Amino acid sequence: MDASVQKPLLGAPSSAYQTFPQRDAHQLDREYIRTLQNKRLFLAAFAAVLGNFNFGYALVYTSPVIPALETSNIPALKITRVEESWFGSVFTLGAAAGGLSAMLLNDRLGRKLSIMFSAVPSAVGYAFMGSAQGVWMLLLGRLLTGYAGGVTAASIPVYISEISHPGVRGALGACPQIMAVLGSLILYALGLKLSWRWLAVAGEVPVLTMIILLCFMPNSPRFLISKGKNDEAVGVLRWLRGQNTDFRREFEQIKESVRQQSRRISCAEIKDPFIYKPILIAVLMRFLQQLSGVTPILVYLQSIFQSTAVILKPEYDAAIVGGVRLASVLIAAVSMDKAGRKILLFVSAGIMFASNLILGLYIHYMSLPSHNSTMAVINGTLVNPESLTAEPSSYITLIPLVATMLFIMGYAMGWGPITWLLMSEILPLKARGVASGLCVLVSWLTAFALTRFFLLVVQDFGLEVPFLFFAVICAGNLIFTGCCVPETKGRSLEQIESYFRTGRRSFMRNHI
Repeated sequence: MDASVQKPLLGAPSSAYQTFPQRDAHQLDREYIRTLQNKRLFLAAFAAVLGNFNFGYALVYTSPVIPALETSNIPALKITRVEESWFGSVFTLGAAAGGLSAMLLNDRLGRKLSIMFSAVPSAVGYAFMGSAQGVWMLLLGRLLTGYAGGVTAASIPVYISEISHPGVRGALGACPQIMAVLGSLILYALGLKLSWRWLAVAGEVPVLTMIILLCFMPNSPRFLISKGKNDEAVGVLRWLRGQNTDFRREFEQIKESVRQQSRRISCAEIKDPFIYKPILIAVLMRFLQQLSGVTPILVYLQSIFQSTAVILKPEYDAAIVGGVRLASVLIAAVSMDKAGRKILLFVSAGIMFASNLILGLYIHYMSLPSHNSTMAVINGTLVNPESLTAEPSSYITLIPLVATMLFIMGYAMGWGPITWLLMSEILPLKARGVASGLCVLVSWLTAFALTRFFLLVVQDFGLEVPFLFFAVICAGNLIFTGCCVPETKGRSLEQIESYFRTGRRSFMRNHI
């Protein structure tokens, strides 16, 4: 055969079309990552995730505060059951508004300035609660701190992912949730020693630290490129990666990515199964995640322990649960890519189902009040323990603590972090902004409804009713995971996209 026939029609690619001739791209990436200096990157990430620390701290602020306000000597601050439900739930209403407004703030102000902006309502909210002379000041403070938490929860992961490089993006991506859990643990620990007013004052510390540090941190290079500030973006990458690295190559990659993502989704495209199926899965996962009961349990944790027969003091029980939650999140962060998403979701939902069922049955059948609680549970009804003479003397009264620890452990290892991870993996890129906002709205409105009516349901029907309801939802989570959630471990984004386009599971197999 003629030699000319064997040649490609366009000829062999010349060096003019090879960005990095004679070198393998993956090898180049590994070499690039090895040359990077991460100290400044880690400092910028730490400054940002202080916002998540504050979010976790503010979320569970009510846990030690509600019991203190129930016995307050100030008549204007002696809180009623209806006011307790609003005090616990209005935070989530603010978070829903903050999450939605973050979509606009991120595009207008940028990721860094959005995080810094959240410090204003947060600081004002803590000031209202710390100096409260009436319940309305407490509610307004909770609403403001909730709004700030919604902004940071939506902005910080974006900022972290956009300033990171592939070598550390996974580890830094787990930091926001770890810091949120750490913030909750610190609140529980400080609640052992500080009054509720000083807890609000202590909340100002991470807020002020965050805004001071962020003043010296750079903006996201992706945001700068999207605004046409290419020279500034190059300077940011030089600062983050180091002077002696090939940061210009990364700049070109980011620039090309921004160009490809500039087109927004149209209304007609939403009808495509490739678009609506992953969005529906992501939204339902956020809905079911909240229906499992995690937010009302965290918000009313100490009150729940006060309402059950336990040996330890409720404030110590809450601190122990906070420590277990932190340990579980750390374990999940290192095992997520090894065990797989679906297996962790199955195990997580199974543990949450068992713990909610055990706790509900325990509350229903256990009639012993706690010697250190202000309220007790008799056949699922809250009563004053002063009218009772029996005191717990068996280790069976540790069941509420153990069951709650198991619930938090199960949530933290699966349905907590994986719902966010899967959302970033399965949502089509051009629909991610709109779909993420929808997920935030559904998540926090569901959390608001649960925290708003949790105490009222307990008052009217008994404490066991919400936990048995949560158990039913967790059983549904098992079915939903098996029927609807794809396994994305080890799959490329192209394989995931092909799966939703065709529905053929063969596209989700690893190709070696």
